[in-house]
Amino acid sequence: MKLGLSIGYSGPRINLPMERIRLAEELGYDSIWTAEAYGSDAITPLAYIAAHTKRIRLATGIIQLAARSPAATMMSAATVDDLAGGNRFILGLGVSGPQIVEGWYGQPWGKPYWRIRDYVEIMKKIRDRKEPVSHEGREISLPYRGEGALGVGKPLKSILHINPKIPIWLGTGTETNVRLTAEIADGWLPLNFVPGSMKTYGPWLEEGFKRAGNGKSLKDFEIQASTSVIITDDIATGLKKLKPNVALYVGGMGHPDKNFHKDMMIRRGFGEAAARIQELYLAKRKNEAADAVPDEYVDENALVGPRERIEKRFADWADSGATGLTIATGQLEAIEFMADLAGSRRQVSESA
Repeated sequence: MKLGLSIGYSGPRINLPMERIRLAEELGYDSIWTAEAYGSDAITPLAYIAAHTKRIRLATGIIQLAARSPAATMMSAATVDDLAGGNRFILGLGVSGPQIVEGWYGQPWGKPYWRIRDYVEIMKKIRDRKEPVSHEGREISLPYRGEGALGVGKPLKSILHINPKIPIWLGTGTETNVRLTAEIADGWLPLNFVPGSMKTYGPWLEEGFKRAGNGKSLKDFEIQASTSVIITDDIATGLKKLKPNVALYVGGMGHPDKNFHKDMMIRRGFGEAAARIQELYLAKRKNEAADAVPDEYVDENALVGPRERIEKRFADWADSGATGLTIATGQLEAIEFMADLAGSRRQVSESA
């Protein structure tokens, strides 16, 4: 199983964990993953990381669709990929939620399914450079001919000869958009994926592959799950450390009536807890909201405990159907231990 290392987005100040990043590359990790919300962006840090690494793939997990036009997104991805020597960038993209889309980026929520489809199709046309780019979409068209347009927009072809192999991955979780992901994307960043999830997601993916109509299947497709790793003899305390972040997303990252993280928690059978977490979080009782997160919910999606417990539970991830696993951890020993479990350290030694 390919390993990735998540460094997320920054807090009040940017502080890239270069020691962890360099260690991950030395140990054979496949990818480094950045993110963005409404602070630091996901692409700029990868340019810095590219200058301080040699081969590890540079991935966004995720950049927000509303933050940039399709052209701007592909320009940024292509620029970093070229600076990094080529074939290192993974363009992970998602829609975020309506509060951020409309409240931060000033863009309409619209119809996410059609917006994703138009966005990806435009990016592919820009990347492939077969002809000047034009697109008549349901949500996005190029050239723009909507309200305020002069009507003189001209289809253009990228000056930069973009690497045609830059993969486009989508972060999705609903049935409609998971099918779309399998149809049009090169990889998938599943929301709230845990071992056993493929029982639900597998048929959706297969339907998407059929719609692609080109023989596409799981063998042509990467699935990157994610988990947190904490090596500790005190499992309860380890799980407790992860609960505030769960409460933030389930309780606060979305409108009370439109929160995808809450929906995923409900889908996994924790509906009562999800409602209580959101109620407490929106009442600004954040500590209580964190305490309301069930241990079982966190434990399903994390690798917490002594090394023997983590090793046993990692086997479930290795058999989950995911082709890669991105870990979030502040422990150097956890980065090393996961490399041993996944066999990446051995592969590096054999290739040296």
